[in-house]
Amino acid sequence: MQLDSMKPAPGSRKKRRRIGRGPGSGHGKTSGRGHKGQGSRASGNVKPGFEGGQMPLSRRLPKRGFKNPFRVAYQVIGLVDLAEFDAGTVVDVAALRTRGLAKRGLPVKVLANGELSHGLTVKLDAFSKPARAAIESAGGSVELVTGAAKKTRSTSSSDTEAVSPSEPGE
Repeated sequence: MQLDSMKPAPGSRKKRRRIGRGPGSGHGKTSGRGHKGQGSRASGNVKPGFEGGQMPLSRRLPKRGFKNPFRVAYQVIGLVDLAEFDAGTVVDVAALRTRGLAKRGLPVKVLANGELSHGLTVKLDAFSKPARAAIESAGGSVELVTGAAKKTRSTSSSDTEAVSPSEPGE
């Protein structure tokens, strides 16, 4: 096979539809928009879910439950994944990312699926109680990293101090 004889696979290259190019194209005149009406106008189309004034399906159906706006979504890794690291290694988000076990942006939580036979220093966002116990019983240590998972408001002494009333004349 020579470079000059190579062709793309049949059907893999399709010509784009050129609208408004005369009656012979099949997409001339109204350019596939039909005659008159809202859909034929420039920037004239209905938003998704709009049903022409009829009560939309999303509003007709009953709503149930509660969605917590403060929920923290974790990336989950198991003890099986931690077992891949050599003994005595410091395991943090950067180490997990180099091995393709974690993505950027989400906090990481360790769960106790699998076994760990050697000690590691694990510095991550969250641990389940059995995972923490397994890491420590294998001779390792656990350190919580304050990252995206820790968004709790700290109550420092400056937040709770009573405001003294201003003296008259100030």
